[in-house]
Amino acid sequence: MLQLQVLVLNQSYEPLSVCTAKRAIVLVFLGKAEIVERRNLRIHAAFESFELPSIVRLVAYVRIPNTGIILSRKNVIKRDGHQCQYCGTMRGPMTVDHIIPRIRRGEDTWENLVCACQSCNNKKGDRSVEQANLSLLRRPRQPTRIHFIRDFIGVGDQKWRPYLFLN
Repeated sequence: MLQLQVLVLNQSYEPLSVCTAKRAIVLVFLGKAEIVERRNLRIHAAFESFELPSIVRLVAYVRIPNTGIILSRKNVIKRDGHQCQYCGTMRGPMTVDHIIPRIRRGEDTWENLVCACQSCNNKKGDRSVEQANLSLLRRPRQPTRIHFIRDFIGVGDQKWRPYLFLN
């Protein structure tokens, strides 16, 4: 039970991260956070019992540096839902493809990298999408912290939905 996920909100109700229920209870106990939404469970200690939180809100505002999500092969594949952005398949091993190939000065950016199956990646090679007679299912974008929590970690509790699906 202490390993259940808890959504952590900033003082402004902006989603910050996800932590374990154990960490959330410690934050509440130390007065650094307050419980916004509860689960129908309690944790019993020797002389006290605690409600198990689903969402906690920090008492003090935390300024977050705008560093963004780390660009990595794993995160590109997660962003695209483990789906080839050319043919739509979700089968087989996935690779990361440069829309504008490196040989044509394509950069390693969120907007230039997509998840691709090996077949489509080999078919495209060092050509542009148009030259390879392929098309993208959707234009790639850099994910935000909220998208990362919502899409990569998942919605751990239905009570999180109003905080994660505002935009």
